[in-house]
Amino acid sequence: MDKLLIRGGRRLQGEVPISGAKNAALPELCAALLTAEPVTLDNVPRLQDVATMVRLLENMGVAVERAGDQVGIDAGRLTSPEAPYELVKTMRASVLALGPLLARFGEATVSLPGGCAIGSRPVDQHIRGLQQMGAEIVVEHGYILARLPKGRERLRGAAIRTDMVTVTGTENFLMAAALAEGETVLENAAMEPEIADLAEMLIAMGADIDGHGTGRIRVRGVERLHGCSHRVVADRIEAGTFLCAVAAAGGDVVLRHGRADHLEAVIDKLRDAGASVQALEDGIRVRCDTRVAAQSFRTTEYPGFPTDMQAQFMVLNVIGTGASLVTETIFENRFMHVNELVRLGAKIQVDGKSALIEGVERLSGAAVMATDLRASASLVIAGLVAEGETVVDRIYHLDRGYDRMEHKLRGIGADIERVG
Repeated sequence: MDKLLIRGGRRLQGEVPISGAKNAALPELCAALLTAEPVTLDNVPRLQDVATMVRLLENMGVAVERAGDQVGIDAGRLTSPEAPYELVKTMRASVLALGPLLARFGEATVSLPGGCAIGSRPVDQHIRGLQQMGAEIVVEHGYILARLPKGRERLRGAAIRTDMVTVTGTENFLMAAALAEGETVLENAAMEPEIADLAEMLIAMGADIDGHGTGRIRVRGVERLHGCSHRVVADRIEAGTFLCAVAAAGGDVVLRHGRADHLEAVIDKLRDAGASVQALEDGIRVRCDTRVAAQSFRTTEYPGFPTDMQAQFMVLNVIGTGASLVTETIFENRFMHVNELVRLGAKIQVDGKSALIEGVERLSGAAVMATDLRASASLVIAGLVAEGETVVDRIYHLDRGYDRMEHKLRGIGADIERVG
């Protein structure tokens, strides 16, 4: 099993390219199921989750061709509207196949998804919303079985208000509503940039959507969608991770293609901590050459501080001056990285949904184990600043969401290598 070996203490300098967003690429791969015409996606990251989604599409009979960062998808001859457990057990995003399969083919069989063990992410919101659009859905033997009622050829528009803000739920409803009969209004919709990017792709396919990027999205269904070419938006979480890495290790780095307007809550905290962050025409420049000041924060839905950046920013607090309080409001099990950071010398006390952190002047390298995707990124950042060698095990978590992270870090001066 691969590990990362990191020798800390190296200043970061240069330029690093930010890849396309995993959380945009996955729903957009599923959106290609909505048309029988070819779809081309550019700037698709090379990630394990993307490879899993491609295998899932191919298992359904979809033709997929990949050349570098470009993926061509042709769902014109789909043979099986089913997402089996053996293909989706490692990836929660598999539920995104439900809406488009149901909308275009009138039926779908989708395994209840797997993924990171960071807490409950129930799909009941997806099921309830699609039922409001006229679908008949049962859950049995670990599968969601959905179909249109006998005699109906299309889903029908509906007013859907979820009990909680759900990103994948909003995406499923957007895709399903694009081919539904009549108008669908999504209230309490998630506002993440990846959702706006999916909406822009659907519009390029002929969908009639407005309000994306706000909490209220309106979709007027059309009878058919056509193919399109679309460029996946830059990954704000990858960009945020590199921002934290530079602020922790020190240096001067340009994040090419990074979008500062998608990271305002994180950038505000970084500036308060003492880092210099500048928005460029095609990227973000971050500079830091002093020990940062710890910052308290609370994770919330976009545009608040993202839960996907909690673990990475916590490392800054661990090595920063002063004490800080980090409160996690989105997922109940997202402090699993704390015990591993403590192995490196961090002083952290967890009390329910909050972690009290007392900054320390130095960390010491040790063997640590990744427990989920973002936790693995936090351990890499900690390894960059720890004295001596840090070995991060179980980095298959990292490969699910970061496109060749060790290669990019080496390119800006980190001493890091993948070992068996």
